[in-house]
Amino acid sequence: MVQPDGSRIGNPTANGIEAFIAGMPKAELHVHHVGSASPRVVAELAARHAGRTEVPTDPAALAEYFTFTDFGHFIEVYLSVVDLVRDVEDVRALTYGVAEDMARQNIRYAELTITPYSSVKRGIPEVAFMEAIEDARLRAEKELGVVLRWCFDIPGEAGLESAEVTARLATELAPEGLVSFGLGGPEIGVPRPQFKPFFDRARANGLHSVPHAGETTGPETVWDAIRELGAERIGHGTQAVKDPALLDYLGEHRIPLEVCPTSNIATRAVERMEDHPIKRMVDAGLLVTVNSDDPPMFGTDLNTEYAVAARLLGLDETGVAALARNAVEASFLDTAGKARLVGEIDSYLAGWQH
Repeated sequence: MVQPDGSRIGNPTANGIEAFIAGMPKAELHVHHVGSASPRVVAELAARHAGRTEVPTDPAALAEYFTFTDFGHFIEVYLSVVDLVRDVEDVRALTYGVAEDMARQNIRYAELTITPYSSVKRGIPEVAFMEAIEDARLRAEKELGVVLRWCFDIPGEAGLESAEVTARLATELAPEGLVSFGLGGPEIGVPRPQFKPFFDRARANGLHSVPHAGETTGPETVWDAIRELGAERIGHGTQAVKDPALLDYLGEHRIPLEVCPTSNIATRAVERMEDHPIKRMVDAGLLVTVNSDDPPMFGTDLNTEYAVAARLLGLDETGVAALARNAVEASFLDTAGKARLVGEIDSYLAGWQH
């Protein structure tokens, strides 16, 4: 059966589709800075700060450490890894290491979510932090061919103080690679509307609005993100499928969803992969992008997430390439950069088919 985008619904051969995905040029829009640290990098940071952390120093032990009972437990573990980033060299090594992992997956462009509040409150000088991520960004583009851009996000669990600091850093000390402003952390007990003044400031300074919403709470959180925070993309949006009016709005206004299937299972936001709402999102005509969120913590990477999406949606190579184009369309890459990356995807697909 052929879908409107030209892809076929069928039963793609797993090995074939996985090989296609591995070589396909890709963009990623929802992936966290600290949450992307490989087991090797996390273990090295833990060893550097031995005696002052519960994070294992053995990479093999991290799989068990990264097994979460619920979303609250995930936040606890995540913050313990955040606490390992204590100086400028930690920041620089972490950032470049993330880019190396992206290059191995043929990720050409990524918008990396960074939480500067967590680092500066631990004593890293603000200007030095900005210089460290920019040094890593420029080196990654030159040496690895990976284009990085930043989303500065508010850690919702840290309250309005963190929002004020994040907004100030994003508007007064904005690094060249900064393109957007977000809101992460738990949704339960952290209403979106209280962050409106900070998003207003960021948007007035030319930053795009990309808050998390509808991951562990209902559709109303997505509505709040749109109405109060001016969301241009929605992080997760898993629960949006429960509100037909919201689905209509997201489709009509072409507001993309940053979907992270394995993450949703790992944090118990969705019980079983077979129950994941990504197919309902696609069937509703939404602009769906595929992302890895905190890949090593969830035992995944972007290639794996595309393979999961291909299985859930019944896509062949043409359908997978269409998903990859969605990410480029939904990105904040400049027009020429978008055209170049879409051209790479199209050329790769044509070469594969012939």
